[in-house]
Amino acid sequence: MKQLLQHETADFIIADLWRPNSPDLNPVDYRMYGVLRERVYRKSNLLKLNADELMWLLIKAWFGIQQSVADQAIDQWRVRLNACVKAKGKHFENML
Repeated sequence: MKQLLQHETADFIIADLWRPNSPDLNPVDYRMYGVLRERVYRKSNLLKLNADELMWLLIKAWFGIQQSVADQAIDQWRVRLNACVKAKGKHFENML
């Protein structure tokens, strides 16, 4: 599979060059989680919720996120990858 991806995808990043624990490069971490957190905190006093209520609030908020939010996060991904390369794998949030 890896060989196929390297052959067919010009921008394929091999595992040795990928930062495995980088929230700055994961669309769910740098965009989706923030939107989800904002929706959950805005709608409820979390201290008054039990675990089941919190779970349903999170599920409702997750499915309420529009496709455009996900698309924006994915569009930002290539920009973030380029900034990471320019920063040689170090912190790059200030370059965005």
